[in-house]
Amino acid sequence: MSTSAIHLDPLAVDVTLSDHSLHLRLADGREISAPLAWFPRLLDATPAQRENWRLIGNGIGVHWPELDEDVATETLLAVR
Repeated sequence: MSTSAIHLDPLAVDVTLSDHSLHLRLADGREISAPLAWFPRLLDATPAQRENWRLIGNGIGVHWPELDEDVATETLLAVR
């Protein structure tokens, strides 16, 4: 009997931020969140700065140009 593993690339398609959390929606339907405390630049940013983001590498990460902050989707998935 053979088994096959499903390989899903963690590509972000949307980003939302609350007062305390970063939320990413992935192309495969998963949603991941992390506390803003993990990202001091985002935590200390104004709402306008937090909303000024762009996806990088077709969704492998998120970049905030005003804050010089990058977050990789794979990193968020790997944190235990």
